Amino acid sequence: MAGVSLHFVLDPDLTPELRERIVELWVDVTNAGGAVGFVAPVTVAEVRPVAERALADITDGPDRLLIGYEGDRPVAVLIFADNRFHLKTHWGILKRVMVHPDTQGRGYGLELMREAARRAPELGWRALHVTVRGGLGLEKFYDRLGYREVGRLPGALRVAPGDDRDEIFMWLDLDRPTG
Repeated sequence: MAGVSLHFVLDPDLTPELRERIVELWVDVTNAGGAVGFVAPVTVAEVRPVAERALADITDGPDRLLIGYEGDRPVAVLIFADNRFHLKTHWGILKRVMVHPDTQGRGYGLELMREAARRAPELGWRALHVTVRGGLGLEKFYDRLGYREVGRLPGALRVAPGDDRDEIFMWLDLDRPTG
């Protein structure tokens, strides 16, 4: 499927069908080794309550949802999370950055992150922050996009007994050129 690209929708109508597809995507990403708040293996029943809380923060505000579609199938998702603090209204957090595992290698992750950077100024943001789980090399992906590591909490994420990972803070100044 080389040459296929995504079309993006900011703040789609969160129908029951789309909500279910987001939960299923979240499960698929986690079970493929993705670092999106869970450790594999997970089930829909485990992910749904967390997803519903995240989606409520979108439907009720202040968070926003960006979805990348391949045709009519949502395959890339991220949440623009508001800081909920008046001194931080000029930047935002990207959460639950997910690309369906069966679309890996098509550049969808890069497309999703570039679209987020393109859309962020519409939200009044001049910078983006994302947190990544250490031990997976994810910081290299974000580095390619112009993000820089600005902090690290050693062993802050316990993914299993005896397996503590660093929580890595990445930052992108939107006023600076990116990759």
